[in-house]
Amino acid sequence: MSYRSWTLKHAKKHEIIVQKLKNRTVDEIIEYFLYDNMIINEPEFCPLYKQKKKCHDMEDLNCYLCACPNFRFKDEVGFKEVNGKKLLSFCSINSKKGSVFKTEDAIHQDCSNCTIPHKDKYIKKHFNLDWKLIMKDIEKEN
Repeated sequence: MSYRSWTLKHAKKHEIIVQKLKNRTVDEIIEYFLYDNMIINEPEFCPLYKQKKKCHDMEDLNCYLCACPNFRFKDEVGFKEVNGKKLLSFCSINSKKGSVFKTEDAIHQDCSNCTIPHKDKYIKKHFNLDWKLIMKDIEKEN
């Protein structure tokens, strides 16, 4: 599955949950998306929930912005060639906690040590009930 198709599929899951919460405040919606609540009340939202795992090792992990709006990707065509490899993804804010991993023919962004989009303060700053609008660059870039 391409990252783009995963993102669009995930946006639907997000939309269904937000629809259930439409009468709640922004703070209540953001709080609902805390990992400890989601693993119990929305077990199908993330495949890691079934394994009792987190994508990032942090307290108060918030899953509202599961896919980071700073992650840029072009699944197959890539952005450019770097030393003979396709650059398929990168961080638009060049997070100090991010890194890259390389395969034989591609370079990918590794966000596993970055927790920026999973913090309440960041989510509130970029909040929109329509998750796809936060992720708007995905549609522009693919």
